[in-house]
Amino acid sequence: MATKEEILETIANMTVLEVSDLIKAMEEKFGVTAAAAAAPAAAAGAAPAEAVEEQTEFDVIIKGFDPAKKIPAIKEVRACTDLGLKEAKDLVEQGGKVKEGISKAEAASLKEKLEAAGVTVEVK
Repeated sequence: MATKEEILETIANMTVLEVSDLIKAMEEKFGVTAAAAAAPAAAAGAAPAEAVEEQTEFDVIIKGFDPAKKIPAIKEVRACTDLGLKEAKDLVEQGGKVKEGISKAEAASLKEKLEAAGVTVEVK
């Protein structure tokens, strides 16, 4: 049987997408949800909150880039979009939305690829 430290180390070495899949598998296996943050607010006497819809569409937005990795950043933006060279260069330099209305898994994958290429990304 693995110790807590070994389990935590294994999880720390996973990608965001792998951790997301692990959480979903645990939710299904144990019949729980990972939304435990709402429970303390209700227990503290707050009025029960309306059911909050889980966000299903995400936007990937460039916030900045590593100047030393400008060319790989532009190449990755071009690979992830249908933009031409000039449009991809402008997007990397000026920032903005790379893709809109995509799934959580696709947004996580895109974020991981862009960050590996030296781009600072925000997912909303």
